[in-house]
Amino acid sequence: MHSDYLVRMANDISRFFASDPDQEQAARNVLGHLKRFWDPRMRAQIVEHYRAGGTGLSDIAAKAVAQLAEEEPAKQT
Repeated sequence: MHSDYLVRMANDISRFFASDPDQEQAARNVLGHLKRFWDPRMRAQIVEHYRAGGTGLSDIAAKAVAQLAEEEPAKQT
């Protein structure tokens, strides 16, 4: 899947949770959504995108993916 599409989806999810006044909680909610509903390959690809600079990710989406990156092992090349 193309990373631009994953970024767009992550940003859409973060917009849904952005109404939470606690932005850290909003990021945790996005993280929970990614873990529950995204395929492991999608999660790995968005983490890879984040580690490469995370271009295009909203603040909330970037916080969520950063938390996900802490849990995901770095891809060995």
